[in-house]
Amino acid sequence: ACANLAFLLNPEGSGVSPVGAYLDIPRIIQAAKEMGAQAIHPGYGFLSENAKFAQACEDNGIVFIGPTPKTISEFGSKTDARKMAIQAGLPVIPGSSALANLDEAIAFAEKVGFPLMVKATMGGGGKGMRIVRDMPGLLTGVPSAVSEALASFGDGTIFMERYLEKPRHIEIQVLGDGTGEVVHLFERDCSVQRRHQKVVEIAPSLGLPDELREKLYADAIKIAKATNYRAAGTVEFLIDQQNRHYFIEVNPRIQVEHTITEEITGIDLVSAQIRIAAGATLKTCIAAGAMLEPGLCS
Repeated sequence: ACANLAFLLNPEGSGVSPVGAYLDIPRIIQAAKEMGAQAIHPGYGFLSENAKFAQACEDNGIVFIGPTPKTISEFGSKTDARKMAIQAGLPVIPGSSALANLDEAIAFAEKVGFPLMVKATMGGGGKGMRIVRDMPGLLTGVPSAVSEALASFGDGTIFMERYLEKPRHIEIQVLGDGTGEVVHLFERDCSVQRRHQKVVEIAPSLGLPDELREKLYADAIKIAKATNYRAAGTVEFLIDQQNRHYFIEVNPRIQVEHTITEEITGIDLVSAQIRIAAGATLKTCIAAGAMLEPGLCS
C-alpha cells in the first residue's frame, strides 16, 4: 500500500537537514497529532531503536508500532543485552563489560589475550568495530573505534570480546505479541559481509546442523520471552568452527532484510506488527501452519 498523505518535516527556511528532520522527535510527534494519526511505524532506521521516541509516542497517546520503550532501552546497549542473555542462560563470547578508558582495555587484553574484537556498546552496522591481534593494534584500534562510535551514535563507550576466526553469522527472526508469547520465523544466514556489514542473506541457512538450528530457535525465543517482547525483532548469534553458538545482540526492530523471511514463511511481518500494535495476539495474526515448511530465498 502507498501513503495517501505526506507531511514535510523540514519546510524551506527551517534550517533542518533531511536527516535532522527524521530525527526530530517533537516535530514528528507534532505532525502525527496534526494528522490525527493513531500509530507510528518507525521503519528500520533513524528512530526505530530510540527508546525516547517510543516513550514520546506513548506519552502523547500514539501507539508505537514496535517494542516497548523499556525493551528498546534494554537491548539498545550491547553490554546490557549481554547481561540479559547470561541471566537467561544463553552462551556468550568471553568478553568485558563497558570499558571506561584505554587503560581498562589494556588490562582486559593482558588478562584474556588476543585476538580481540572491539565493539561499540550502542548502534550497529559495523560502526565502532575493530579486530585487534596484538597490543600495538589495540593501542590504535581502541581510540579509533571510540571516535567512530561517538561520531555515529553519540556514545563512544566500547567493550571487547574474544574474536572468533571465520564464524558463521546467523540471525533468528522473532515475533512477539507483548503477552509473553513469542515465535521464531526461522533464520537468516548473513555470514557474507564486508567491513562487518551484511552483503548477502540466505534463508533458511544452508548446511546448518538440525540440532544446532533448534538450539538457536530455542535461545532466541528464551531471551525474547524474558522481556515479554512485542513486535518483530532479530536475535543474532555467531557460530564458531566447532559449531558452538554464541549470542551477540538483539535488534529490537524490523530489519531491512525481513523481506526474505516473508518470502519463506508467507507472513507479512509489517502487517503482523501493525495488528499486534492494535491488540491482536500471535494466534490471530499468524495463520495456522504458515511456518511449517520454509522455502529458500537469498
